[in-house]
Amino acid sequence: MGKRKSKAAPPPKKKTPKLDTVFDCPFCNHKKAITAKLDLKVKVGRVECRVCEAKYDCEINELSEAIDVYAEWIDKCEELN
Repeated sequence: MGKRKSKAAPPPKKKTPKLDTVFDCPFCNHKKAITAKLDLKVKVGRVECRVCEAKYDCEINELSEAIDVYAEWIDKCEELN
């Protein structure tokens, strides 16, 4: 008679790293002063500095993250300079 094979445990799931929502301000150079907010209903992303009150708004989609809005803002700043 054969022995029943035991079921192998599934491999553990990898945790996806969480992306930052707080960044450094390129204008006033304060650390973690920029907060990013995404409004998916209106499809607008906003980054704002709590210290110097610099702001930037852009259009987003369902796949956008806070880092995407921040990176777009940095790119626009570099374009202007």
